[in-house]
Amino acid sequence: MKESYLPSDYLPIIVQFVAALGFVVTSIIATHLLGPKRNSQVKDESWECGIEAHGDARTPISIKYFLIAILFVLFDVEIIFMYPWAVNFKEFVKESQGGFAIFGEMLLFMGTLLAGFYYIIKKGVLKWE
Repeated sequence: MKESYLPSDYLPIIVQFVAALGFVVTSIIATHLLGPKRNSQVKDESWECGIEAHGDARTPISIKYFLIAILFVLFDVEIIFMYPWAVNFKEFVKESQGGFAIFGEMLLFMGTLLAGFYYIIKKGVLKWE
């Protein structure tokens, strides 16, 4: 027999969401109203990573930085997909015939991930000069 959920079952989640959102909005407004408002030449100057601003903002930046950032996001998201699979593995095994299909799918997923990682290593993307 399939359980049916009523809209009232979601009320605690909605209340928690509204409370969290209310706290964030209240905090932002309170800090804006109560915080000090002192402006000075040093405070209003643009500042980035401790480096003095000079020249054009279109200074070329090494592509290695962007490649590392994109690869980090890519592999980080791939690992996030593995967590629900690991948590629910016992249930998958109960539902399917021995869980070999589910395990095979994860092996295929990991193989694809490792093939991409091997390609990145062979291309020398992670080598800094």
